[in-house]
Amino acid sequence: MVGALVTGGVAYAATNWVVSLGAGSSGEGQSAGVSNLTISAVASPAATNLLYPGGTGDAVVTISNPNSYPVTITAIQLPTNTTYATGYTTSALSTTQSGCLAATPSDVIWNFSTGTSGSSHTLTTALTVGASGAANNPLVVTFTNDASMTSSAPSACESTFFSMPALTGVTATGGAATSTSSPATDSWTS
Repeated sequence: MVGALVTGGVAYAATNWVVSLGAGSSGEGQSAGVSNLTISAVASPAATNLLYPGGTGDAVVTISNPNSYPVTITAIQLPTNTTYATGYTTSALSTTQSGCLAATPSDVIWNFSTGTSGSSHTLTTALTVGASGAANNPLVVTFTNDASMTSSAPSACESTFFSMPALTGVTATGGAATSTSSPATDSWTS
């Protein structure tokens, strides 16, 4: 019985020992790399607001994020107002529309583009693209009335699908955020 009490007392005393942390104790972390987003033309959903000479229409895109974290886009940078879209016969954008090419020109441009390449236009609502492999990546976005057709567009551009000119950049930040639900609708202003 005395042995049992001594053993129990030793076990109890061992659990009361105070242990501290040594100075300089640390761990290692590593940050993720940064990869560029990709914005591509897409046929579905179809544009609701269609282009006509002197008017504006919708441009539908997908935004893909290869990063392991969400990315929030707050602005789009546009090419010049003399960088034109190429017309195609179908939404597959595989066969060009004769007489409605960028070089013709088609007179289809990004709305609010200027004579300076890279003019920045703030989105009405920030768009957050989910992390790679997550929901809402790619994010489908309809840019409402952000395509424009000048009043001198050739008649060959009637009933045509357009591959809009390449955007020159985005203003975006990466990090924790709730992704925008796809499909989304947004726009920019002058």
